[in-house]
Amino acid sequence: MTMDKSKGAASSLLLKDVAYNEIKESILNEKFEPGRFLSERELIELLGMSKTPIKAALTRLETEGFVTVSSKQGIIINDLSVNRIVDIYDLRIALETFNCQQIETRLTPEQEKELEGNLEETAEIVSRLDVKNFAQADHDFHLIICECTGNQEIHRVLLNYHDHLQRITRRHLRKDPHRMEKFLEDHWKIYEALKTGKESSADVMRRHLQESKQALFI
Repeated sequence: MTMDKSKGAASSLLLKDVAYNEIKESILNEKFEPGRFLSERELIELLGMSKTPIKAALTRLETEGFVTVSSKQGIIINDLSVNRIVDIYDLRIALETFNCQQIETRLTPEQEKELEGNLEETAEIVSRLDVKNFAQADHDFHLIICECTGNQEIHRVLLNYHDHLQRITRRHLRKDPHRMEKFLEDHWKIYEALKTGKESSADVMRRHLQESKQALFI
């Protein structure tokens, strides 16, 4: 009897995670566009699940700021305000330029290999103009740099904004997928500056993030 309960709990947890991932992906790719109203019944039919895992997923998504659950209006897909996007980028500039300062000319061979692997993978993704996978590879590049510093608190902050940044990046690149070519070029410049120190990597990173922020509103 105990084993059955354990299996039931594991199944419930899995369904909750599946519901969370599927709803979040629909928000990130804007299948569920900002401002849209959903009902639990609609999600039950769409995901083929019971109410329990969907409610758990919605609670998590509301905590993370993706949705607002209202007893009167239903489920509202939240958008990121212009002010919040600017604030997130300004925070990134402060933290990521600091990261660059900490590791410039100090990369280990293993760290160089990891960054080069990311850049090579990103180049292949760019050749396909694959917006979804580029957004992931793009943010992985920045997280790898953070991991190289060993600063767990900065890594935690950046990871906390990961999904919102993916949403911003995907939206931006859907307007013009060829913009990812410039992002990749910038990443190579950041890497070269980190490795050689011939140019300030913090300045290259700041320029990259400032230009990315400005391009969002074009």
